[in-house]
Amino acid sequence: MPAKAGDKQRQGQSGPSGGKPAPPKPAKPAYKRRDEDVSTEAVEVVDEAGNILVKPPDQLELTEAELKEEITRVLTANNPQAPQNIIRYSFKDGLYKPISHVDQMAIHFSLNGNLIPKDSDEGRRQSIKLSTAAEKAPVETSATAPEEAAIKDEERTEDTQAAGEGKAEESGTAEAAEAADAEEPPPPAVKERKLANQFNFIDRPSWTPKYPVRDRACQSEPTPCKTLSDDINQWVIHDAYVEELRKREESKEKEKPKAQSDEINKISKAARIVERMVNQNTFDGIAQDFKYFEDESDEFRDQKGTLLPLWKFCYKGTRRLAVTAISWNPKYKDLFAVGYGSYNFMNQGKGMLLLYTMKNPSFPEYIFRTESGIMCLDFHNDYPYLVAVGFYDGNVAIYNLKKATSQPSYKSNANSGKHTEPVWQPCVPKVKWQKDDMDNNLNFFSVSSDGRIVSWTLVKNELVHTDIIKLSVEGTTMQGSEELQLQTLGCGTSFDFHKKIDYLFLVGTEDGKIYKCSKCYSSQFLDVFEAHNMAVDSVSWNPYHSKVFISCSSDWTVKIWDHTIRTPMFVFDLNSAVGDVAWSPYSSTVFAAVTTDGKAHVFDLNVNKYEALCTQLVVNKMKSRITHIQFNPVYPVVVIGGERGFVVTLKLSPNLRKMPKEKKGQEVKKGPEVEIPKLDKLLNLVREPENKTEE
Repeated sequence: MPAKAGDKQRQGQSGPSGGKPAPPKPAKPAYKRRDEDVSTEAVEVVDEAGNILVKPPDQLELTEAELKEEITRVLTANNPQAPQNIIRYSFKDGLYKPISHVDQMAIHFSLNGNLIPKDSDEGRRQSIKLSTAAEKAPVETSATAPEEAAIKDEERTEDTQAAGEGKAEESGTAEAAEAADAEEPPPPAVKERKLANQFNFIDRPSWTPKYPVRDRACQSEPTPCKTLSDDINQWVIHDAYVEELRKREESKEKEKPKAQSDEINKISKAARIVERMVNQNTFDGIAQDFKYFEDESDEFRDQKGTLLPLWKFCYKGTRRLAVTAISWNPKYKDLFAVGYGSYNFMNQGKGMLLLYTMKNPSFPEYIFRTESGIMCLDFHNDYPYLVAVGFYDGNVAIYNLKKATSQPSYKSNANSGKHTEPVWQPCVPKVKWQKDDMDNNLNFFSVSSDGRIVSWTLVKNELVHTDIIKLSVEGTTMQGSEELQLQTLGCGTSFDFHKKIDYLFLVGTEDGKIYKCSKCYSSQFLDVFEAHNMAVDSVSWNPYHSKVFISCSSDWTVKIWDHTIRTPMFVFDLNSAVGDVAWSPYSSTVFAAVTTDGKAHVFDLNVNKYEALCTQLVVNKMKSRITHIQFNPVYPVVVIGGERGFVVTLKLSPNLRKMPKEKKGQEVKKGPEVEIPKLDKLLNLVREPENKTEE
């Protein structure tokens, strides 16, 4: 303790040695140490204060200007590890967008604290505990104070006795003792106990970028409102009841038990197989002729040919209907569809859609009855079970052969943009499938005598129409600042799309003109051909040559055209109204046509450019007329339909389907490489010199 230290000091001063103080110890000299790793070649430099500085030999020598130069470092709050290319999907814009603001804060240390609110139960308990500890501390200090005072008094008496025994002349020692007593420290005061700092931390504030405040609002489109008003009478109520009754009947037909239909399908499938077996036995001779018969008499006919009759297809419900359309299935080469209606506008009724196969000529594979006569039809190339049909009343429909129902899957109506005007003889609406649009929706085109060329798109469960071109109607001359005369354009009767150029198509009209049109231009035509003197019954592009097309008309002529020249390349007069014309799929120079006098004409321009190789009477002129003809895409067979509802198949003789002769050791070239030059050679013979130089 401090008191005992002072006692020992006085004992040393007044001891037996006469109380002389001990001599002070000499101070040790301070030596400056050098680092052991400093090289012996280091240079010692003395600064202004006299300190010795050691300069390493490899230290750079800087000038005063370099020493006074200030180097500024800018510290930013950006996190170098934060990604800068985060992209997230925006539901508002419907696309992926980069995020402009990225969180730059980086957490280096995180510690959960143990602060307790004073008002809580735990805080009250700790405050009571600390107050009781502070009250106990003063009681202990008051008990120890008398003992320390008694010890100090004893020490003082001992000091006075020692001083009496000494010499009186040693006043210096007495003064020193008094000075020592005066220098004794007072007793230590009791310090208040402070709470320990449980949170040893340092506040390190950081400045973060302040994001600007933005207001974002979204407003939904208002709900469309319509004001409906109508007059109600007995007839309106009656029509509503009739419509409701019709819907109920249709729903009942759809709700028929499937078990019964499945059993019928199983039986019908077995019955069809048996029926085909019986027909093969019945028509075995015709089947043998179809597969193997080749007319050897063609060698003595001077390049002429014949048509061998095969099967005849007829159905009892079509005896009073005319064949208005024929189309082969693109996948099943023995299956073809026949549309039935009437070309007599005074005698219009119901129609039928039948699908026949050459394996069973006695009964059709599919039967669809329609409320209006069918005027045209077409199979889809990629989906051979879809059939597009055009009706006499201006509607279009799509039948799905996979569905076991007699109703079309899609059908237009007055609200969905159907052809408005009736289709008079011989103006029939035509339909053609096209490639899918950008949204992969199926679509097809149609033309009718109302002058509209319409594109129909299958969207969900409805047909959406778009008018591509609207032919101008008959107008009059208007008087004014300028005389504007509207050109009279005939109503559309036939059309065909180019085989390679998707947007290019031809339209035949009622007044005998042919218009070359494009999907890209809805207000003008690319070219106009003064083709015929009467209605154009059919127009078709050549399957091989991209510039050639053929047309026929009721003016008794068939004409072959180059769409870059306005005059026909070949003209053939058949001495009767021509109902239909078709190119052969195996040759670019072979085509066939049928006339109303019951004859079929087959031409091969490579053999004879002036007349047909075969002109054969197919039906009796007094009984009925021939309306349509189509080539089979694979077999050497043509299908011909007439006004009495019959369909006849005929096989081409060898002279009508001549192919390049095979040479030993060489492969016979087929396809466009051979067919295009063959037709070009014929066209060059009839082209004018000016057109030849342009090409």
